[in-house]
Amino acid sequence: MMKAFKKRGALTHFQILSEISKQDPHLKQKDLANTLGITIQAVSENIKTLIEEGYITSKDGRSPYKITQKGIEKVKKDAINLRRYSDSVLETMNHFKTVWPAIANEKLKEGEKVGVYMDDGVLYAGKVEASATGTVLKNASKYHDVPLGGLNGTIEMNVGEAIIITIPNIKDGGSRATDLELIKRVYENGTQHGSKIDRVATVGTVARSVAYQLDIPISIEFAAAQATANAARKGLNILALSVGEMTKAFVRELEEEKIKYNIIDGKK
Repeated sequence: MMKAFKKRGALTHFQILSEISKQDPHLKQKDLANTLGITIQAVSENIKTLIEEGYITSKDGRSPYKITQKGIEKVKKDAINLRRYSDSVLETMNHFKTVWPAIANEKLKEGEKVGVYMDDGVLYAGKVEASATGTVLKNASKYHDVPLGGLNGTIEMNVGEAIIITIPNIKDGGSRATDLELIKRVYENGTQHGSKIDRVATVGTVARSVAYQLDIPISIEFAAAQATANAARKGLNILALSVGEMTKAFVRELEEEKIKYNIIDGKK
């Protein structure tokens, strides 16, 4: 998840570029050293590298430093990667919170000990046997949100799979050049292991048209690649209809989350 910062000094480069991007004309190497908690020599060496790589400009390697367009693009890209990593850490930390929200599968009363389980990507609580248990903190009716405390055990949750079917773009024939029977068969038969398809993702107008023609319900259509990976991580199996080069975004997200996937050519 932190691919952008795996190289030695990459995080320092990001911090230096971030400080320089604030456009303080009086920014000195000493200031950067104090802010980053490193030596002036280390700042100097990193700035030299950033100048050589075209991320900042400077006269004789001294201030004022100016960030280039290339540097701005690098900071934005690294900041997005850092935010994704932070979000994943926060999501993990949520497992340690003292109050959990769940959906009540029946009427529950405060103080009752209940089973907690995942179903169709949703956390439920009820008077059932489960590998995880919790205590109801407030009364809740069926299908209402219920706060739980004192969680014990492990919530069983299998990671789902993804099937990506690539569809020709409109220049290559669009839905007319798509093997609709193949897509229908995959949707009905499910994953390679025989598990049913829980959600369908579409990217592009042609993909939407294919789903309409086959009367396949669309569940995911915005930020589809990331949403597909998130859904699979919660145990759902996803069928993604992707037009042309858009498949690369799915592959990138699924591999980053270590989700099993299969790519099928949907062209006739």
